Amino acid sequence: MKSKGLLVVLSGPSGVGKGTVRKALFNTKEGQAQFYYSVSATTRQPRPGEVDGQDYFFVSKDNFEEMINEERLLEYATYVDNYYGTPIDYVESMTEKGKDVFLEIEVQGALQVKRRMPEGVFIFLAPPNMRELESRIVNRGTDSSEVIAKRMDKARDELQLMTQYDYVVENDEVSRAVERILTIIKAEHLKVDRFIDDVVENYLGEGDMS
Repeated sequence: MKSKGLLVVLSGPSGVGKGTVRKALFNTKEGQAQFYYSVSATTRQPRPGEVDGQDYFFVSKDNFEEMINEERLLEYATYVDNYYGTPIDYVESMTEKGKDVFLEIEVQGALQVKRRMPEGVFIFLAPPNMRELESRIVNRGTDSSEVIAKRMDKARDELQLMTQYDYVVENDEVSRAVERILTIIKAEHLKVDRFIDDVVENYLGEGDMS
């Protein structure tokens, strides 16, 4: 029996290290064989080194709003004056093929996805503490002091939404965070409800086996 692929939503405050952890996950043996990344669309400007279509789909505000109107997004949110969203077609096609699709998105978007696809696996990536989170944001060197202050205020609000998730993983060290997430994914693949259709077809459909 092979279960349907998982939709794994990795979320948490800006600066917590979502991208770093997700890339490390994809470099594991399991990640290279099974994990697929659903690239989000955004209206924000690319940061140094980011590649269109790989890190994000960088689109104009008009194009993004067209995607909203045509219902081509699984979720979308505004964050620090920019749109972020997840194209839906890729997610559905890959999970049907038994592949695990990762969304690396902001908290607002994650909660939208949970309302539409509650069968997903929702993981909140948390910082060791707020001082460390601020240090990580500052050390990126990409944001003004005003934007950093906005991100920290937003992070405090988002941490209160942790209870809406299935799991919380502390990103104290990337390798340890990766191990914890891999453990979660392995356990999720063994849940009975992910095999129930196969159970009915392969066993119960064969009549009395006593």
